[in-house]
Amino acid sequence: MYKRILLKLSGEQLQGDFDGGFDTQRAVWIANEIKAVVEAGTQVVVMVGGGNYVRGAQLANESIGRVTADNAGMLSTVINAVVLSDVFNHAGVATRALSSVTIDQVIDQFTHRRALSHLEKQRVVVVAGGVGRPYLTTDTAAVNIALEMECDVILKTTKVDGVYDRDPAKFDDAKKFDELSYQRAVEDEEIKVMDKAALGLAMEQKQSLIIFDLLTPGNIAKAARGEKVGTLVR
Repeated sequence: MYKRILLKLSGEQLQGDFDGGFDTQRAVWIANEIKAVVEAGTQVVVMVGGGNYVRGAQLANESIGRVTADNAGMLSTVINAVVLSDVFNHAGVATRALSSVTIDQVIDQFTHRRALSHLEKQRVVVVAGGVGRPYLTTDTAAVNIALEMECDVILKTTKVDGVYDRDPAKFDDAKKFDELSYQRAVEDEEIKVMDKAALGLAMEQKQSLIIFDLLTPGNIAKAARGEKVGTLVR
């Protein structure tokens, strides 16, 4: 069993079956999945995306600068973090939300010491704001925070059961990888794991990554126990 994990949740997953916004029922379901992990003794850091509200790269245009657009994207992750922490706490999962972007009236600022203190008290730590800078995705932030917090593994949840050699939604003969090297993940344009900056950092620091389907019951707990689930990238 891993001692400490980082769970990456996208904004798209938090919107559930809606076209956008936040799906409370989906969040409650996730909370109950994480509860089993915490009760088993694993410390959990959650990195949230914000695509259910704003995607910075998509918002940027001739009228809206990229830095402004990315700042808006970071603020959308703060919305997810504060709401998700309420859902988790109500479900009996002690949780604290922290942000790499300073908004003290709404959410506590992320610091290494503060996050570590919460984890040692068996609280889930939900991190918002990415790394607090534009041009860097929450994928890259997930790797960065996992390294800073010395997480044993990154668990990235998706809509499919792992990584394929090409899009399984378009190709019936797509083949799933049980294991995959970072080198191939970086070099093969057909393989979609994370953005290249995130992959490069994880590869350089030898940070293990597991990619799997979020909505299969028990998958998070299985991955936290070190059981085979999804695709292991290392």
